[in-house]
Amino acid sequence: MIKENIEAVQKRIDDAAARVGRTDKITLVAVTKNHPVEYMKEAAADGITDVGENRVQEALEKRKAFPDNHLTWHLIGHLQTNKAKHAVEHFDLIHSIDSVHLLQAVDKEAGKIGKVQDILLQVNVAREESKFGMAVEDFPAVCQQAKDLEHVRVVGLMCIAPDYDNVEDVRPVFRIAHALYEHMQSKFPSGQVRYLSMGMTHDFEIAIEEGANVVRVGTAIFGPRNY
Repeated sequence: MIKENIEAVQKRIDDAAARVGRTDKITLVAVTKNHPVEYMKEAAADGITDVGENRVQEALEKRKAFPDNHLTWHLIGHLQTNKAKHAVEHFDLIHSIDSVHLLQAVDKEAGKIGKVQDILLQVNVAREESKFGMAVEDFPAVCQQAKDLEHVRVVGLMCIAPDYDNVEDVRPVFRIAHALYEHMQSKFPSGQVRYLSMGMTHDFEIAIEEGANVVRVGTAIFGPRNY
């Protein structure tokens, strides 16, 4: 069913974009956390080019199944500083930079291997204690700090909205994130900030209507996770 699920999700993406008159590219990141490599291979065969993992160690094991590495790998889960080395070595885009301390750790590890690591800044717009992400008030200072580092490149923002009973309640959260994203674009070189990562299986259509151009979808593609 993976092929059919991908097609259904893509149609929902296209329909959401059409509702608000968007024609720009929206990247579908297939979230493979706790799903087997066989599912990933099937998804890749069915056109998925971007995969998202929550844990560095799980991703390292899965990458062994893709020696030609034709996929784009996204780290979307919380990153501990002691895993920064492996994250920099194996991920194309890290979504979850949420502090100056982590920013500096990633810069240091990227410098060791001569890489400029693309990152997103994760903002906890809804101020949920159960979620990671910097406070909105800290966002300008972290942006400024990032501009001074040689081995990280801020290319956008990531937001995780609360799982409200009424999914429409996420709109204000996404609107604030979009406003922060637009503010970022004016603070970095033209064209550098280009990704607004928000929206998951339960709310990605609303995220697209509110400006997301990267959505992170797992369950709607692969089914419920087996923990």
